[in-house]
Amino acid sequence: MTHTVLSTYRIQLHAGFDFDAAARIVDYLADLGVTHVYCSPYLQAAPGSMHGYDVVDHSSVNTELGGEKAHQWFCRALGEQGLGQVLDVVPNHMAISGPENRWWWDVLENGPSSRYASYFDVDWAYSEEEGVNRVLLPILGDHYGRIVEARQIRLERNGGGFVLRYFDHVFPVDPRSLSPIIARAGERCGSPDLEFVASALDYLPLPTATDRASTRRRHRDKQVLRVQLSRLLDEQPTVRRATDEEVEAVNADADRMDALLGRQNYRLAFWRVARSDLAYRRFFDINDLVGLRAEDEDVFLDTHELVIEWLSQGVIDGLRIDHPDGLRDPQEYFARLRRAAPGAWIVVEKILHPGERLRAAWPVQGTTGYDFLINTGQLFIYGPHRDAFDGYYQRFVGSEQPVDYHQLLQEKKDLVVSELLGSDMNRLTALATDVFVYHRRFRDFTRDEIYEALAVLVASFSVYRSYVRSAATVIEDEDVRIIDEAVATAQGRRPDLDPELFAFLGAILKLEHPGKAERELATRVQQLTGPVMAKGAEDTAFYCYTRFTALNEVGGDPARFGIGLDEFHQEMQLRAENSPAAMLATSTHDTKRSEDVRMRLAVLSETPEAWMGFCDTLREHCSTFRSGEFPDPETEYLIYQTVVGAWPIDAPRLIAYVQKAVREAKRFTSWTRRNQEYEQIIRSFVERLLADERAVLDIEQMVQSIDEAGKLNSLSLALIKLTAPGVPDVYQGNELWDYSLVDPDNRRPVDFDARRKLLRRIDKLGSEAVLRRTGQGLPKLLLTAQALRLRRRRPEVLGPAANYRPLYAYGTRADHVVAFVRAEAAITIGVRFPLLLAGAWQDTTLDIPEGRWTDLLSGNAVHAGPQPLSRLLRAFPVALLEKCDEKPPEQTGDGQHIEPPAQA
Repeated sequence: MTHTVLSTYRIQLHAGFDFDAAARIVDYLADLGVTHVYCSPYLQAAPGSMHGYDVVDHSSVNTELGGEKAHQWFCRALGEQGLGQVLDVVPNHMAISGPENRWWWDVLENGPSSRYASYFDVDWAYSEEEGVNRVLLPILGDHYGRIVEARQIRLERNGGGFVLRYFDHVFPVDPRSLSPIIARAGERCGSPDLEFVASALDYLPLPTATDRASTRRRHRDKQVLRVQLSRLLDEQPTVRRATDEEVEAVNADADRMDALLGRQNYRLAFWRVARSDLAYRRFFDINDLVGLRAEDEDVFLDTHELVIEWLSQGVIDGLRIDHPDGLRDPQEYFARLRRAAPGAWIVVEKILHPGERLRAAWPVQGTTGYDFLINTGQLFIYGPHRDAFDGYYQRFVGSEQPVDYHQLLQEKKDLVVSELLGSDMNRLTALATDVFVYHRRFRDFTRDEIYEALAVLVASFSVYRSYVRSAATVIEDEDVRIIDEAVATAQGRRPDLDPELFAFLGAILKLEHPGKAERELATRVQQLTGPVMAKGAEDTAFYCYTRFTALNEVGGDPARFGIGLDEFHQEMQLRAENSPAAMLATSTHDTKRSEDVRMRLAVLSETPEAWMGFCDTLREHCSTFRSGEFPDPETEYLIYQTVVGAWPIDAPRLIAYVQKAVREAKRFTSWTRRNQEYEQIIRSFVERLLADERAVLDIEQMVQSIDEAGKLNSLSLALIKLTAPGVPDVYQGNELWDYSLVDPDNRRPVDFDARRKLLRRIDKLGSEAVLRRTGQGLPKLLLTAQALRLRRRRPEVLGPAANYRPLYAYGTRADHVVAFVRAEAAITIGVRFPLLLAGAWQDTTLDIPEGRWTDLLSGNAVHAGPQPLSRLLRAFPVALLEKCDEKPPEQTGDGQHIEPPAQA
């Protein structure tokens, strides 16, 4: 049975919250009103995975979640409650940290001759040394020679198989490389059978032989020889003893171990070498996640077979596609996926910058909603106070000039290119150098010049990437604009480089030179600009630019400071027209701050004087907690915003967050170059801050002054999301107040038992009683349940076909009202800038369309015509009106009729 996706509820599956646990909350989610459970990836992941994005086997369900049997039970539980399922899938990369990935293990054992060598995005020809056709594995804790001489890499035998072990890392052994070891063992014990195996191993086809006959013979013969060797070792103790002695002799001799390692299809290296010499595409800069060649049809089929089977059987109804910008040709990938699953709901984790649109040619429903998150978040920022926050930020951090976010972003993108993506840049430069040789006007450019031009170019894109298709004859105007803009920016940043160099690279990117190598270069540039932007912006600049951290979210421009109602409504109307079934998100597993943290912080934009006074007072009081010049002003300002936004927060949570933040900022410490002294200073500052009674009192007073307004912001944001054009997603636990920070903080256990009890309670309470329990989160739970239930009960009103019409209020406080109509049958009334409003609506009214209406949150009946906001929102802070065909029943309790105003 296929269900129309009207709303989703995201759950994070892992060993501590498996399929059994998920099955136990299905009835609660059904009562809440969602139509689909939206699951984190659950194909077989690396051992101990807490997120599922490190897939090692696409053909099976994660055993740590309960495996196939538990998965079937979970799916049955969904079916019994009438719920559907959406699955997060990861087509771009796989985890390669252990033997669990059979494909990668086979590649390491057999090199280019592996049947899976073409599955991974490995450049076998690229190498900075003589080890061509060897995959660099940068996993050693020190230089290779020191590790070998310290005997930290060992050869181990398990039956007739052999592995190389470095602590917890295990690697296969090329069977040909075992020949000398087996031969010596045969000489030790005088076994002609063992000597025969050694000779036969040496005659296996080379791992570089990639013709079909050679690869088939290699794989066939090595299996036969492995069985024969196992039999000899099992049946003949002298053979077993001689072999084990020879293994130990190799382990005891650094030269022999070095020789053995030199014959493998991989090169073990110091982990720092990854900065320059990796020969495979990664997910960003994570060495353990290797890129897949999803453009290859065999790879697509083998990685999607199980998921497509579930789609065809109706086990799942939709997919969330992770990191599409890593794919070689996203459009072709989505077309292939759509052909395989024509009826599936498909949304993609495409990060759009402000003003950027999803490509119309992609056969998908839309994005996963970060663009919606950014747009709605800006709606609650009070723009007229921008200058005040800009000026105070400049003074707080001690900058002589106003802090320019876009300049900072450019610097951080350049840093990422040089520090994190050096190996990608070196491969790109090698490819470009080969291309330049074939063009007489450009062959005299040096490798260094080409590298510098490429480095500045890939960091000059204003969006994540362009989408020029290598087989295209005509490219889209949008791609031409993006590329031309990037080339112009790059040339302006490096006027010392020959402008013809940039012009030539731009021409290649626009396919003006149609050669195969040129098109390959264009593709590789496109696959790299996304990681540059992602790592430069969300994983670096966002932690360095702390003017107003509520705006530092994926896809956002933190330099902006608020939008008007007209811009918001225009965006919503475009969404209704172009992507009415796209996902709507406000909190996700990847957001830097939960929706409630951001909405509390948004209130600060209304009261700059109070905020500045608080920071000045706290800074002066905490001056004795400092150690010299640390914490630096940026980090200190981040700490103050974080503690107010996430309060109450204990020291371990705040320390963990700040430690991650300073490492991501990469100024005084980083993930790869940890400054323990600096991190200890930061840790001590946080501990002393939260242990100081006066500081805590100041924090509590500041939070208390904005908390009610922050909660009203949260209610308005939740209501907008749940009723706007699209498919709203509720991130696990966020139906109540949730003041979480970036992962892993936002992946803490959720108390579903408490939520189940509260949900049962609100159905029996009036709005007044619900509001008395605001501290427990009941208003947000009531709003979430009523909106989700309306969406499920009346899909024609809030579903993809429902139109969108803005409603504008009139009067002194009209700008505080966010209202719209869906399908002329549901009205959303939210509030913004509640602190400045202070409940004083004065003469502000909203013209309610014709018909009889019921407010699902207060229970009040509402009549058509101009209605005072003071009356509409008297019983509940926001309103969700449903048009009723018949006269609504008489209200009891705190439900009231809101009569039409008297006629003049």
